[in-house]
Parts: sequence; structure tokens; C-alpha cells
Amino acid sequence: MLASFYTTDLIEAGCDEAGRGCIAGPVVAAAVILPKDFEHPLLNDSKQLTERDRFTLKPIIEAAALAYAVTFIDNHEIDQINILKASFKAMHGSVDKLAMRPELLLIDGNRFPAYVGIPHVCIVKGDGKYASIAAASILAKTYRDEYMDQLSDQHPEYDWKTNKGYPTPSHKRVTIKMGFTPYHRITFKLNPPKEKSTSV
Repeated sequence: MLASFYTTDLIEAGCDEAGRGCIAGPVVAAAVILPKDFEHPLLNDSKQLTERDRFTLKPIIEAAALAYAVTFIDNHEIDQINILKASFKAMHGSVDKLAMRPELLLIDGNRFPAYVGIPHVCIVKGDGKYASIAAASILAKTYRDEYMDQLSDQHPEYDWKTNKGYPTPSHKRVTIKMGFTPYHRITFKLNPPKEKSTSV
């Protein structure tokens, strides 16, 4: 059962990102302020949910949230500043865009560069502990997945509708064979997938 809040008296925004480990596409972060009494039986860390459940929850979270925002940092900027800084920049960008100013940020993970004027708490695996972080993880994931589906229409051979830009063996093989697209992160080391050994 997810906790509904970290404090009883502060306006809290949960923050999380999606796409850090990908070799193609943007990193996407979301910030979500939920009512203190918000509950939903499906709500959980986005990685623990099916795609169908994530997209079921997306409009429910958007309708219930007191405020939410989503920010994309594209692959070119990721290559310029590195993925960790890009992830933090996306989170800061989402907090910037919230229609309501939070008084505390709940961050999924173990580090975060301070947002000026708003204290934060880093919570390891926070998307499986607090409702607002779980909601942010779902919005970041669903917005990014929709975008990767659109990019896949331009480059269907990379199968981004299935792998979403993550370095699956098949994605690495086709990238090594066909080369980078304008959406690949060219600074990411691309090791060939290990082939299964066969006994003779």
C-alpha cells in the first residue's frame, strides 16, 4: 500500500523520470501534486504495472491531480550535458511548470540538485512507496512511450514501439547494422549483444 503523503501539512510534489537507460529518445520527467486523500487500487510504481494499467491510470491521475507537469529533454541535449544532468534538468523543468507551487519535493532516487526555494527529500525506490512519486512515474513513462511510438512510425526497423529505445539485444543489433538515427544518443556506449554459446 502506497503512502498518501510524506508530511501532513505541506504541499508535496512527487517527481520521477523515465528513459534514463535508453540509447534512443528523450528522457522524460514528471512532477505531480495529488490530494492528500487520493487513492486508487491500481496505483503503483510504473515498472510494476502493465502497459494497459499505466494508460488506464494516466487520465485518472491527470484529472485528480491538483497540478502536474511533464518535461522532455531530447537526445541531443542528453549527449551535450550527460544523462544524469538531463534527468535532473527535466525534473526541475516539471517543477517550474506546475500551476501550484509545492512546499516539498519527493524525489525518486538517492540524489538531486536542490531546487531553489523548495526543500526536497530523496527516497530510494520512492515510486513504490509514495503515491505522488508513483503518479509521476506513470505520467513520465506513458508520455515517453507515446512519443516513442510516434518516432517508431518514422523508423519502424528499430522497433521502438516494443523496446521504447531501451538497449534490448535486437535493438542493439539493428542499430549496429543500420547505424544511428537522429534520435539516438550517440555518446552512449553500444556494446554488441552477447551471443548464446552453443556446445559442439
